[in-house]
Amino acid sequence: MTLRLGRHSFTDDTTLMMAIVNRTPDSFYDQGATWAEDKAFERVATVVEQGAEIVDIGGIKAAPGVEIGEAEERERVVDFVARVREAYPSLVISVDTWRASVGDAVCRAGADVLNDAWGGADPELVDVAAQHDVAIICTHTGGVTPRTRPYRLEYDDVVASAIADTTAYAQRALDAGVARESVVIDPAHDFGKNTFHSLELTRRLGEMVGTGWPVLVSLSNKDFVGETLDRPVGERLLGTLAATAICASAGARIYRVHEVVETRQVVDMAWTIAGRRPPARAIRGLQ
Repeated sequence: MTLRLGRHSFTDDTTLMMAIVNRTPDSFYDQGATWAEDKAFERVATVVEQGAEIVDIGGIKAAPGVEIGEAEERERVVDFVARVREAYPSLVISVDTWRASVGDAVCRAGADVLNDAWGGADPELVDVAAQHDVAIICTHTGGVTPRTRPYRLEYDDVVASAIADTTAYAQRALDAGVARESVVIDPAHDFGKNTFHSLELTRRLGEMVGTGWPVLVSLSNKDFVGETLDRPVGERLLGTLAATAICASAGARIYRVHEVVETRQVVDMAWTIAGRRPPARAIRGLQ
């Protein structure tokens, strides 16, 4: 299925790198390295040069912390989205927000995608996506409140729950008027899940791909990687790439990442082995 992200379209044989750009002073991975607007803009320039097709701009860290109201979130992201849109007209701009009011403001500033990491906590976000004809990411969180950590969540079958909830969210988006080619589902590793849940979702990701909806995975430096390998945040790249290879083999389309170059090579190799992508160059034994 052709994937349409706002003003940009991609054929079904393409995979996309979504580079993370945090407009926060306390993000878990970069610890505020792109909090200053100019630093965030430098990050955009870097990932574009590295080949990222999408940037995902967020104004609030996912973990618990200082309460950030709607006005503060808008202040962090809206003008920055407008600046990025002006500088990079061919770049897909995604904004990580669960709030409809913020979604409306960033779409007016030029965003192409609303990345709702909290599974429809604000039911009006789909209406905003439809109004602006942008794409929406439908995630599975097990119903947890935004910015809370999971505690002893249980699922009879976490993959079945992820499929049921994300496809129901996708249907709500369709009913609101979002174009089918602009809806993406995301199992949301670690959100509303323990490490065993995230590992099972990785192992069985093909079942989500099998729904026919394009699948996004956000694996980069997540806690399930750190707990599996007993590695702190700064030492999770290899584990992240191993999980990425599994998801790529299963057919995930979009990869939300900190490390663009390394992830691109892993995804391209996995897709080529799976027969979805030809080698970039194949002359060995032919000349």
